Formats: sequence, structure tokens, C-alpha cells
Amino acid sequence: MSAIMRIGVAGAGLIGRKHIELIDASADCVVAGIADPSAEAKTFAATQRIPWYPDLRELLERERPDGMIVASPNSMHLKMALDCIERGVPTLVEKPVTDTVVSAQRLHQAVQRSGVPVLVGHHRRHNPMIRTVRKAIGGGQIGQLTAVAGLWLLKKPDDYFNVAWRRERGGGPILINLVHDIDSLRFICGEIVEVQASTSNKVRGFGVEDTAALLLKFANGAIGTVTVSDATPAPWSWELSSGENAAYPKQKQPCYLFAGTKGSLAVPTMQLWSYPGQDGWYAPLTCAELTAASFDPLVEQLRHFLAVIAGGETPLISVEDAAGTLAVVEAVREAAQTGARVSPRQLMEQTA
Repeated sequence: MSAIMRIGVAGAGLIGRKHIELIDASADCVVAGIADPSAEAKTFAATQRIPWYPDLRELLERERPDGMIVASPNSMHLKMALDCIERGVPTLVEKPVTDTVVSAQRLHQAVQRSGVPVLVGHHRRHNPMIRTVRKAIGGGQIGQLTAVAGLWLLKKPDDYFNVAWRRERGGGPILINLVHDIDSLRFICGEIVEVQASTSNKVRGFGVEDTAALLLKFANGAIGTVTVSDATPAPWSWELSSGENAAYPKQKQPCYLFAGTKGSLAVPTMQLWSYPGQDGWYAPLTCAELTAASFDPLVEQLRHFLAVIAGGETPLISVEDAAGTLAVVEAVREAAQTGARVSPRQLMEQTA
């Protein structure tokens, strides 16, 4: 990559500032400007000596960036991504791709019409552990996949909820956090074809859930369960188990269990359990450890995005693919509200 690329960032919250930090650390790109109307963003931009704009369109017109990263609130993703597409600017849109399946489908149609590449920021797909697990399961290392168990249990600090939208529908762990795990499970295990769910807001009494339990059916016949709560001190979540983000104290505990006819795999501890000879519950189990490379998936995501801008790679996570993850999340909410079994595919077809 010979030329230094100029990347704009829309949204200077936590994830937006993380993107800016990664761009600053890269030898291949620089920050073209920040688009965020808040006073805090203006002050931040001034301290970093980065051009600041209250409006994305003004940034696009004045700076003409090579690419844009959209890290704004979910409800603004569609409009901002469409603004970028209109000007032919390749875009990385943070997860979830939009706030509804309907808007995600609209964005997908715009990408198809324009040919402007859009990458969605489900960054865990760039994680070498996730890739290793996908290859192991897809390659039959544990035999036929039969069952999956996922846990996302931790406690968010009380001041996290001082922000009003985090206490309201759409601001809870299903859309903000579990969407990551749903995407990882789709990537590793294949499509989710049916969802049942139950949610509770008993702990805090906010308008959004603090706890949920999911029952998932995969296209390959495997059954999965996922339990999520952001109201309990616990070590069983990707954030605390994986060591992916140094801000979280790493715990040597699994948060995913994959069971197959020839073995089982705990992730991210990467323990592979199987019978060395005759199998059956009386036989001794052996434990081996899968190895994976170690690198920051956000750094790899940025490298990939720059390659997408240059035309050397196609987006690993397309808008259409990310819409499939969002459809599962919407199916979870509908299943929890109605008590019915919900098909994500049918939900997408109904809204198309």
C-alpha cells in the first residue's frame, strides 16, 4: 500500500476514539477529520489537532476522505452510510450494521446499486482464535456438531447507565453486546434458523432487559443455548475470557462450548476434549490444546479496510451478511415478546 490513506471518523465516542487511536498508530493512514456535533467531540478534536465538523456531509465535502468509519449511534448508521455511498466513499460501519433489518436491507440495496464497498465492524471475525475454531469445527475436528453453549455474564458499572439511551429499549445487552456473540456463532457454526427466547429486567427495572436466555436451532441441526446478563459478577464472557481487550482483566475461563460426535471444544481456552481410543462415558477423556496466532483483531480489521478501499480485498463482513446477524437479534426480541418460535429468515423475507 504505497499512498497514505485519509480516513474520516463519524462519531467520537468510545469506539470512535479507539478507531482514531488505531489510525494514528498505523503507517498506512491518517485521520482526515471527525464528524460529531457534540461539544466533547469538538474539544477532543482540538486537543488531537484533527479537523472537526458538526456534520458528516461537511466533512465529506471539505476533506474528501479515501474512506469513512461510521461509529455513531446505531440509529444514524443508515443515513451516514448512505451519505458516504452517495459520494463514492468506501465505508466501515460499526456493528450492528443498522438499528433494524428493514434499514439494513435498504443499505444493502444501495451497496448493490452503487458498487461502493461497505465493511461491517463485527471485528471478532478477524480474531485468530475465532478463525481457528471455525476451521476446526468446519473441518470436522470434533465430528458432527450437535450442541453449542454460550455465556455472556458480567456486571456493568452503575455509572454506565447514566447515559439515558442505555436504560431504554435497544440499549441493553442483546443489541449492544450479544450481537457480537450471535455473529461469532453464525460465523463458526452456520446459519441460525429458529429462535426461542425469554428476557427479564428484574434487577434494575429499566425499560430494557438486563438478562436473557436463548434457544437456537442451526441449519445443520445443532442446538444452541445462550445466557446473557450484564448484572452479575462473573468471568464467563468473551470480554473477560479472551484477553482481546486489555481494558478487561483476563480470566482463564471458557465462554463458548462446542460439542460434536467426536469431541468437544472449549473457547477461548481452546481445550479439545476427546476419547483416544474406545469411546463412551466409562473411557478416560484426553485434553489437547488448539493453538492460534495472536494479534489484535481491530488492527487486522483496519488493515483489511484499507485493502478494501484499495480494491485488493472484498469486505469480510458484507452488509447482507451483517443483516443476517441483526435478523437473529430481532428474532430474539420477537420471540421474547410473543413466546413463539421465530425464524430469522422469514423475518427478513417479511421485511424485504
